[in-house]
Amino acid sequence: MFTGLVEEIGRVERLDDLGDSVRIAIAAPVVTADAAPGDSIAVDGVCLTVVDNAEGVFTADVMQETLDRSRLGGYGVGARVNLERALAAGARMGGHIVQGHVDAVAQLLSRTPSEHWEVLRFSLPVELARYVVEKGSIAVNGTSLTVSAVGGDWFEVSLIPTTLRDTTAGGLAAGETVNVEVDIVAKYVEKMVGD
Repeated sequence: MFTGLVEEIGRVERLDDLGDSVRIAIAAPVVTADAAPGDSIAVDGVCLTVVDNAEGVFTADVMQETLDRSRLGGYGVGARVNLERALAAGARMGGHIVQGHVDAVAQLLSRTPSEHWEVLRFSLPVELARYVVEKGSIAVNGTSLTVSAVGGDWFEVSLIPTTLRDTTAGGLAAGETVNVEVDIVAKYVEKMVGD
């Protein structure tokens, strides 16, 4: 489990094609400081298992299912990615419950700058719209964000300078894609009410 509070922006160092999967190597001195094989690290919101960790670079295997459901399959060497280590027991919960299980890939539709913040509008797959509410939580590339507005096939987030600086959101251009994970609590409520 994660909180959606990005600890570091890492850099893809290597991608090894293994046929039905990819082994990815990411340079990340902060999250690798105490990482051991078997630990979980969220990479742009995708929970990956550390295979190896040496000299500030960790490797992880990415299976076809993950490549198909996220934007990880489109990365190249040099790509910048949001990183977060799994939540430790007893740690402060600052964001929201993020599982690292991407629900969909969405597209950045527009950026609207303001003097002290910026509004980003993303597409929203219709099948996920029921889980996204104004002032609710959503994870975009693993970053816990508050929904500031929502429509039938889009949602917006309003980002402060710190978020724009300390995550990959600051460098996103209209047309680029992102990993989206809706709030798991909404899914559980729907299931309980429906049963």
